[in-house]
Amino acid sequence: MNTDANTLREALKDVIAKGLANAIDYQTYRKQVKQWAEENSNSGPEKSDVLANYTQLNNRRMKRWDKTLKFTEAQIAGLPKLDGKYTWLVITESWCGDAAPSVPVMNKIAESLPNLDLKLVYRDENLPLIDQFLTNGAMSIPKLIMIDSESLQVKQTWGPRSTKATKMVNEYKAEHGKLTAEFKENLQGFYNKDKGQDVFNDLVALLALE
Repeated sequence: MNTDANTLREALKDVIAKGLANAIDYQTYRKQVKQWAEENSNSGPEKSDVLANYTQLNNRRMKRWDKTLKFTEAQIAGLPKLDGKYTWLVITESWCGDAAPSVPVMNKIAESLPNLDLKLVYRDENLPLIDQFLTNGAMSIPKLIMIDSESLQVKQTWGPRSTKATKMVNEYKAEHGKLTAEFKENLQGFYNKDKGQDVFNDLVALLALE
């Protein structure tokens, strides 16, 4: 085995282990986001009215998603059966607009699979971790890392957006150069109309480990 490759693999495993040590479960995450929303605050070292406002929006959105998000019995029954134990380690922040519609979907799936554990960490408190999983050079979130729970080997990654949402973003950026507030509202409209189906389909494919 190549010594340099082995060293990098062990270094990544160490970073992941530290991320898991800092991780929380979904219920704790929801409680923390709710508390920040009530305190007009937000996760991360940077506190601002803008980030606090996004946190309040996300708390309301996730509360709604937790209550209304539904998948059919056939969808749940069709989830891949995992051979071994796995962890979805999700990098996020309370203010992340793309996390609000996707993390509740991750939770619904994890609740349905006994061999799958969902854990969350905050990006800005775990910079060495997000640095290993950049998207086009950026610290985009949410970022899901699927890990073998025993070996800590990375099996798959996903994020920051589902397939259709990514297509919308890329096409808008190509035409306009950057995302506007109006586009972000339209993107949330897509999430609401889609009802988590696009995220669900992406994550089912992820679980197939193909």
